[in-house]
Amino acid sequence: MPAVAQTTINLTAVDGYPPKSLWIKEFIEFYIPEVDKRLAKDNKYKIRWNQAWAGQIVKPNGVLEGIQKGLGDIGIVTTAIYGDKMNILAVAYATPFVTNDPELVSKTIDEMADKFPAIKKTFASYNQVYLTNAVVLDTYQVFTKPAVKSLAGMKGLKVAGAGFNLRYLEPVGAVGVSGPLTGYYNQVQTGVVDGSLLWPEAAATFKMAEVAPNMLKADIGAVNTKVLTVNADVWAKLPAEVKKILQDVAIEYRDLLAKLAKEEGASSVADYKKAGGTVHDLPKAERTAWAKALPNLAQQWAAGLDKEGAQGSEMLKYYMDAMRAAKQPIERQWDRE
Repeated sequence: MPAVAQTTINLTAVDGYPPKSLWIKEFIEFYIPEVDKRLAKDNKYKIRWNQAWAGQIVKPNGVLEGIQKGLGDIGIVTTAIYGDKMNILAVAYATPFVTNDPELVSKTIDEMADKFPAIKKTFASYNQVYLTNAVVLDTYQVFTKPAVKSLAGMKGLKVAGAGFNLRYLEPVGAVGVSGPLTGYYNQVQTGVVDGSLLWPEAAATFKMAEVAPNMLKADIGAVNTKVLTVNADVWAKLPAEVKKILQDVAIEYRDLLAKLAKEEGASSVADYKKAGGTVHDLPKAERTAWAKALPNLAQQWAAGLDKEGAQGSEMLKYYMDAMRAAKQPIERQWDRE
């Protein structure tokens, strides 16, 4: 039998974060080899990967624009830092104190992307195809330099965070300071801020115990912060079987990240303590009080999207219904007030 001529496809994968970041580590160790393995089965196509991480081509807050312009072909967009541009994906941020389950959140967001056209249309407007979202954290906690054991201790503190979650701070008297997580260590160390909103795996990975040795365990919630996208012009030229493999493996990558986020959440608290950190549990009544003190962020979010004809209220109801069906520890029925 004559050998089948193999076509090589060049793909540049980009993100601005360093390879030690969970989602990039797994893109390198799981996504790429798994795609290669499946393509090798019928050997018609082979991808030559060019990996450009840690700001080689784009900074963390430049991935959306980088893939839009074709500086990268495939990459991980951190939707959380895009505020208004990616507001369509902020439902989990708009509904804090609802769930700490990364797998449930990421599956629900992908269901919503299939059900509500506005989500994929948003990416199309940046010349990109949405493959999947990712939840890379189990739940937000508060990491601070001073010991904070109650909501009263939050008063007057300057706390770093990414975008939407800064809105959780004002009702408890803290001041939010916006910025990407790669800068939190230095900001705390130099006294620009007193702490940050983070999840335990990132706190361990970025050695936060050295500068912020106190964790207030408030279980604010799991949120989707990433989307794996492909440049739309590149996608249009890919053979159907290559598209299918990139898409299928994307879902497995999503589930793997969620599973690891859950597992590492627990082990990372232990790592944080080992590195000198102390964990303070926020009393349950205070956690409830924090949830109640917030304005109805969810309905504000939904109303804004409704005005654009993007089905915000329906999206909110769909998300909360999914959380109720999965019997999550919901502190506030955001859609029913």
